[in-house]
Amino acid sequence: MKKENFTPSAENIPQLMQLQKTFFEGGGTRDIKIRIEKLNALKEVIEAREAEICDALCKDFQKPEFETVVTETSFIISELKYIIKNLEKWAKPEKVKSSWINFPSSDYIYSEPYGSVLVLAPWNYPFQLKVSPAIGAIAAGNTVVLKPSEYSPYTADIVEKIFAEVFEPEWVSVVQGEVEVSQRLLEEKWDYVFFTGSVPVGRKVSEAIAPNLTPATLELGGKSPCIVHRSAKIDLAAKRIVWGKFINAGQTCIAPDYLLVDAAIKTEFYSALKREITAAFGEDPQRSPDLARIVNRKNFDRLEHLLKGQNCIAGGETDAESLYIAPTVLDEPGLEAEVMQDEIFGPILPVLSYNSEEDIQKMINHFPKPLSLYVFSEEKKFSEMILQKYSFGGGAINDVLVHIANKNLPFGGVGNSGFGAYHGKYSFDTFSHKKSISKRGTWIDPPIRYAPYSGKLKLVKKLLKYL
Repeated sequence: MKKENFTPSAENIPQLMQLQKTFFEGGGTRDIKIRIEKLNALKEVIEAREAEICDALCKDFQKPEFETVVTETSFIISELKYIIKNLEKWAKPEKVKSSWINFPSSDYIYSEPYGSVLVLAPWNYPFQLKVSPAIGAIAAGNTVVLKPSEYSPYTADIVEKIFAEVFEPEWVSVVQGEVEVSQRLLEEKWDYVFFTGSVPVGRKVSEAIAPNLTPATLELGGKSPCIVHRSAKIDLAAKRIVWGKFINAGQTCIAPDYLLVDAAIKTEFYSALKREITAAFGEDPQRSPDLARIVNRKNFDRLEHLLKGQNCIAGGETDAESLYIAPTVLDEPGLEAEVMQDEIFGPILPVLSYNSEEDIQKMINHFPKPLSLYVFSEEKKFSEMILQKYSFGGGAINDVLVHIANKNLPFGGVGNSGFGAYHGKYSFDTFSHKKSISKRGTWIDPPIRYAPYSGKLKLVKKLLKYL
């Protein structure tokens, strides 16, 4: 039941939380069939408003419609279809094998919602990364407050309209505002927090929620390496890397942040990279309709600064007025260069060469554990060695980014690149507390566990060996 005359805002956060708490405690989110109905309605509204969503992302940073459909709207529609199809099955108590020590008993895992969930969303995929965690939280039966990034205001507006059209504010609310609003939200006591963004901000979120011991998922980033072995199919590797690095103008948390290329093929590989950049964006990429722009002047200035003093073998051109940075390849910047200190998050691709596995190890271990790692190689032994040797969130062999598209794979980081995972059933599980229940029979009650214990210890020790 929609509460009249209540509009969620930064000014009424305490009232909003109380409204959602009352709704949750009254069982408003518990009915699985109602959840499915709401998610179906959400899917239909997204499908109907897809053109508006594409227009919003174009206004925010000139994201091409093709990229919006492929990486944002279709991704979410597919996720919704998958969750809707499977939600009833996921929500049922899961029967597990009983322990003989509890004989007779039947044992189950119950999935229950945490309660009030805060989703702090980023700007770089401003539709997908807002809606995806929110639908996981809704599917699990939680109430949700979604705080979009202020850097993508047009998309934030359309997301707010979509959720307001489908959900009552006591179930799902979008609260917009600057960074102060995020800080204000984090002062409240939440049952779960889901944050996607940079490592420094992730640390601040962790600090803010630590006093309440609030469980959280942090989806962060890092310097994700991409290794190109001498056995790789060079032209195909270059094509796939150019696509994965420069989609969304490089503003992708799982994009290759730097390349490690076998020195024996570096010259040939550079030629292939240049060909593929031209094939994708033409002789003048600034005129290409297929290259997004940097989201704002602050990020543009940071990226432009990283280019100073570097050897650009491709690209390097910038235009502050249109927030344009050309697809750029840097030759051997060195591990101590400024461009190698933090995640780049833009259309700049440093290339370092290696001569041995020891070189690879030195360079990868120079940085904290990355969100992603990629290997291009036709030698299975080499690829498997890399997968086994290094810790990272997820990745691919002979491609980039594509692991995110499989709903059967958890998506998340490790160490500095974050913790927790979602997508598909992993989203439902992330936002569900797993409650363990033993249902004991009453037709027999073995006396061995009860005092007095005299004369029972020897038998108990024998039995406990079989646990």
